[in-house]
Amino acid sequence: MEKHRGFPGRLPGTDFQFTIRRASKEGPTKIIRRERFRDRRPPDRRADEGFMAALWAHFGEEPFVRGNLDAGRLSWLFGREVVPAEEPFDPQDYDALLRIDVAQARRSFPDVFGDVPGEDEDEEDEDW
Repeated sequence: MEKHRGFPGRLPGTDFQFTIRRASKEGPTKIIRRERFRDRRPPDRRADEGFMAALWAHFGEEPFVRGNLDAGRLSWLFGREVVPAEEPFDPQDYDALLRIDVAQARRSFPDVFGDVPGEDEDEEDEDW
């Protein structure tokens, strides 16, 4: 199991885990797509946003190995902001490749990417 050195172990000041310390003796936990409902608690939403920010800062648009990333935390983003980077994809493999779907991640977490809703990225400020 690859360990992502420098990746935060948890959301600062909370018990929301981002990584695991060692491989499970029973094998990797399966990554599944978990539904995020509008009435989720604010701390859970902050954890999702913090995890996405850490993924973006650490990996950017490049594919990455699942490694020691927490399957539970990945599952909240899987199938939307984090997608398989290879076919066939094994959701129970520590060596599985994932990538960030940047367009979807920008829509879901605009603060992570510094996007301002309603502002066109290609539009230049003509006053300058």
